[in-house]
Amino acid sequence: MKTLLPGLLLFASFLHVRAETSLTIYNQNFGVVRDVVPLDLQQGVNQVRFADTTAHLEPDSVILRDPKTGIKLSIVEQNYRADPVTSGLLLNLNEGKVIDFFVREPNKPDRVVKGKIIRSGYVMHNQQAMQRYGSRYYQSQSVMAQGTSQPVIEVDGQLQFSLPGEPLFPALADDTILKPTLDWRIHTDKPAKLDAELCYVTGGMGWEADYNVVSPEKGDLIDFTGWVTLDNQSGKTFKDAKLQLIAGDVAKLQNADARSYGMNEIVAFATANGSRPQVTEKAFDEFHLYSLPLPSTLHDRETKQIEFVRTAGVKSQRLYIYDGVQIDQNRYRGSRMENIRHDENYGALSNPKVWVMREIKNSAANHLGMPLPKGRVRFYRQDDDGRLQFVGEDVIDHTARDETLRLYTGNAFDLVGERKRTNYKSDNGNHWVDETFEIKVRNRKQDEAVEIRVVEHLYRWTNWEIRESSNTHLKTDAQTIEFRIPLKAGEEKTITYTVHYSW
Repeated sequence: MKTLLPGLLLFASFLHVRAETSLTIYNQNFGVVRDVVPLDLQQGVNQVRFADTTAHLEPDSVILRDPKTGIKLSIVEQNYRADPVTSGLLLNLNEGKVIDFFVREPNKPDRVVKGKIIRSGYVMHNQQAMQRYGSRYYQSQSVMAQGTSQPVIEVDGQLQFSLPGEPLFPALADDTILKPTLDWRIHTDKPAKLDAELCYVTGGMGWEADYNVVSPEKGDLIDFTGWVTLDNQSGKTFKDAKLQLIAGDVAKLQNADARSYGMNEIVAFATANGSRPQVTEKAFDEFHLYSLPLPSTLHDRETKQIEFVRTAGVKSQRLYIYDGVQIDQNRYRGSRMENIRHDENYGALSNPKVWVMREIKNSAANHLGMPLPKGRVRFYRQDDDGRLQFVGEDVIDHTARDETLRLYTGNAFDLVGERKRTNYKSDNGNHWVDETFEIKVRNRKQDEAVEIRVVEHLYRWTNWEIRESSNTHLKTDAQTIEFRIPLKAGEEKTITYTVHYSW
């Protein structure tokens, strides 16, 4: 039975708590923050400072509005500062000045010495340089060249390339900030006291999905679990925030602009326990939006895992694929089809490996049936002692409901393929080529029958015809055929076919 979980179970009393901050994280390393800014405005122009943003805010994405009462807010001017005060920054601001340094040494009394800051050695990060100087200055002046600087301090008339002790700075100047800050000059036509909504795009955060598949010792009915991993490197802690995740390939330019999207129908998934809060999923524009049911705190520099799907009894099909042709990619890179059709060696190389594939139908009838975000799928199988053993992994793309997952988990140890060309004839004057291939597949398992799907690619030319074949085949696309060969334990079979190309 399928179950969607919030990841952390909270007391029922929290169900009615409304988080003032909401956060939508995209699986493309950015997010959208919606915060509440209390405003007490007078008529005319007001100076407002909001010191609780991320360190990776995109300033031109900021939207400040009053969606409740409709009071018009006009931002006359906005300044964004993301260089919070640090020891290095204060050294930089005090270059050329004399300050005190507290010196503590073993077996000596503590003392204070005076030193003049000749050079701070402060390294400005890329984003700080962009914000302070602008992109053109940053690109032309290479602000990051400061990265190799060391501090230079003059003490008693001598220069030293290290701090003599812990710097003791004078009081902070008015323009020094402790956290990333937005400074606004806001105009309003009349006095107003309100909670405005602040919305902006920020970097420094992302999420990804991971899936674990567990198979029993025998059989292919699996347990399927999905996790999301949230990564917050934004420079801000989001306390009791409503978290939402967007899955899909959203177009995101370097200078992003804010867009609004429409919502379609809401699809909620049942839980095993009706009293347990559930993750919900919405079709959102051309993407999918996943909402956590309860507020959650996401600390800065924190990685958080949340289980968002758990289901059992999912049917999977194990496939064995022998795709024996091996193409020298370096030799044929950029080759035209006209050159390939005359190359006798094309497609003559082969490999002996038989792939192990898993197919899983993402449908409600198969205990799934929800849009699955792209991510890594790990496979485990239980051994005869009840322990789980890792047996392969692959990556899926965004997968809609009712589509089929097809995953490669490795090469079969006891299944072998052998492919060789036994005949080649060509007549360039009459525009044709004939090729004959012999393919052997062997099942070296001691007590298990299998079916191997032998895939052949007819890439020499677009017009082809199978003239002779030892086995029936399926035409899977315009230039591919497939033989399905059942093999008993210890059995070997040989397939031969001749293909005729004409142009």
